[in-house]
Amino acid sequence: MVAAALTDNAVEIAPGVHWVGALDPHLRSFDIILKTANGTSYNSYVVRGKNGVAIIDTVKENFADDFFRRLESVARYDEITTIVLNHLEPDHSGALPELLKRAPQAKVYLSSRAQMMLKALLKPSGEKPPEYIPVTTDDTVDLGGRTLRFLHTPYLHWPDTQCTYLEEDGLLFTGDIFGCHFCDNRLFNDQVGDFRFSFEYYYAHIMRPFREYVLDAVALIEPLEINLIAPAHGPILRHAPRDYVHRYRELATPRLFNEARSEKTLVVFYISAYGNTRRMAESLAAGAESIGGVRVSLYDLEGGESGIFTDLIEEADGLAFGSPTINADAVKPIWDVLSSLTTVNVKGKLGAAFGSYGWSGEAVRLIEDRLRGLKLRVPVEGLRIKLVPDAGELEECRNLGEQLARHLTGRVEHREIDMAALA
Repeated sequence: MVAAALTDNAVEIAPGVHWVGALDPHLRSFDIILKTANGTSYNSYVVRGKNGVAIIDTVKENFADDFFRRLESVARYDEITTIVLNHLEPDHSGALPELLKRAPQAKVYLSSRAQMMLKALLKPSGEKPPEYIPVTTDDTVDLGGRTLRFLHTPYLHWPDTQCTYLEEDGLLFTGDIFGCHFCDNRLFNDQVGDFRFSFEYYYAHIMRPFREYVLDAVALIEPLEINLIAPAHGPILRHAPRDYVHRYRELATPRLFNEARSEKTLVVFYISAYGNTRRMAESLAAGAESIGGVRVSLYDLEGGESGIFTDLIEEADGLAFGSPTINADAVKPIWDVLSSLTTVNVKGKLGAAFGSYGWSGEAVRLIEDRLRGLKLRVPVEGLRIKLVPDAGELEECRNLGEQLARHLTGRVEHREIDMAALA
């Protein structure tokens, strides 16, 4: 965090609209897996209308004192008629139980998927859940001269997430979308330092697995007149806010789509100690290509970092992994790539495994288990070959590639099952 310490007072972001969040400049790890070189902020907002005051999201429990000090500088608790929960993750709902005690008359507006989360969050306090109203796209709340309109934007990044649009002012409160972990007490994007790396890192680790939902949300947001975007983390986007919407569309749009529009794509990753798994990979790739309608990419993991393959994995229709078995396991470069699959949406993609082995050959089964655990389809049993593949075994690899290609292109040959043979 740079510049002088922020005061305890709220910060006006538009006439009658204030930031009442908290800064956490020393945070270096978020949700265990995200690094935060600049800490983060927990953004909460107050909107004042003629007939009442709305609170949009709260802050992490540890920072509740900061939140309540800033809130009290611009509103009394008996004025609060509305609490909007765009996202119930604890870093945005930690101060909620205490806020409900201080403003028991307030009605809570949240998405339908958030109802069970609300009950679970309030469970430790023993408090009865407040009056809450599930809302969806185009439902509104009238604050008196100011209208909050809700947008259903699930999975950004939990199923409960929504955005809230202040119609008369063109302000969009977005929860996690368009946010980032970047703490700077100057608050606004035209005053803080260069936070582009945090913005894109946040997208890659939080939003990327839900790319289809990102595009749905952007389609809802793009027609709106937007003067400012107020996310739940990071800088408030008052300068060129629409640029950030455009950037989200760019990030979420498949890059290979225009090149391989009519083809299915199969990416084959392998690593090989003595060249045997490599020969298997090459035969598999040749078999897949022979079917037609499938674009095959072949990568030796010994020659690259796993992170650089994320784009390929995200846009591929099928993934095949080849590994030798060493010490009863697949080798580390394969696991590095398999662990990276959690950062993209691979559910429903086709998966397969193969590999040469010397003694026990567990790698193929372990890879298949991982693929099934990530909800990939594994329609063809993996192929294990002991040490050096001969011509017949390489033909089996080629056949595996052909089968994968047929599954990808919908040309799989249906089997006729003899029920009598199963008796």
